[in-house]
Amino acid sequence: MKSVRRFVRAAVPRRLRIQTSLAVGEIVSGSVRRELARLAGGSKPIVIGPWLGEVGFELLYWIPFVAWFTDTFRVNPDRLVVISRGGVESWYRHLAGRYRDAFDYLSPSAFSFEHQQRTAELGEQKQTRPTAGERSLVENVRRDLALEDAGVLHPSAMYRILRQYWWGHASVDWVYRHARYRQLLPSPAWPDRRDRYVAVKFYFNDCFPATIANRAFVAETLSRLTRDDRVVSLSTGLQLDDHHACEAELDRVEKLRGTVEPRNNLDAQTAIVAGARSFVGTYGGFAYLAPFYGVPSTGIYSREEGFSRRHLELACSVFRKFADRPLLTVCNVETSPASSPVLVQ
Repeated sequence: MKSVRRFVRAAVPRRLRIQTSLAVGEIVSGSVRRELARLAGGSKPIVIGPWLGEVGFELLYWIPFVAWFTDTFRVNPDRLVVISRGGVESWYRHLAGRYRDAFDYLSPSAFSFEHQQRTAELGEQKQTRPTAGERSLVENVRRDLALEDAGVLHPSAMYRILRQYWWGHASVDWVYRHARYRQLLPSPAWPDRRDRYVAVKFYFNDCFPATIANRAFVAETLSRLTRDDRVVSLSTGLQLDDHHACEAELDRVEKLRGTVEPRNNLDAQTAIVAGARSFVGTYGGFAYLAPFYGVPSTGIYSREEGFSRRHLELACSVFRKFADRPLLTVCNVETSPASSPVLVQ
């Protein structure tokens, strides 16, 4: 398959490839819209998910896609049952009447095994088609809620439509045609955090690898932040995905580690982010989470080739609509040495 793609790229002019891709995208979009219209028709309940992937994609694409679905086809929220993980019911409060968590049905080890199986089966983490494990989870939720006749909106529908944007063949307008964005609201169940602080979450990934320089940058940044601010780390100590925590062990940094379980880990982190004065951490999903709550965010990376500029382009476009001040700043630490770390204002 890769050899075929290389041949097409070499033999077909880019302009023609993009025109063809956009034409195919319109056909796929129309096909998916018809599927969704049939799903939305009638009054049967609809299972949304399960979402088992990255935080960033859930916030930036999946939840807005579900919002577009409910808005476009006028779906009553009481019909929807969302399945996600980590206690993120608050992310869907404006969309769905019910929420079920994957960790109510899967142990952490089973969840990790499903992640490995999905990656092996699909060749990537993205939920581009339903797997046996996902179908089993949906069936368990259906039985639990006596919803045997419920339809399913799987994330693969979103991936089918939005890939023209990810491939670089369509502009952000293509995403806006299939997504609805709004800021998220704090949950009434969260504690009232009036003592403002800086939330931090550093971890290693493709754009911020585990190098000596990056470790030094994190240590010095946390040291400087704690001189003037109360600092709360979102590091949970749980290993539920491919990201590995990178937190300097400073006494002055307040830690979430050891206080949460898989079932509520994302809810606890979200509550801290939503109550923060600002966020500083590795560029990725949590750097997006903060602006969705109106909290200024600084995302750090050291390898530009380690992330897609398409996601950053969309994020900046979305967050400009939320506030009259920048909510997302992205910094390359290769141009900011450890002796002069990036600090929030």
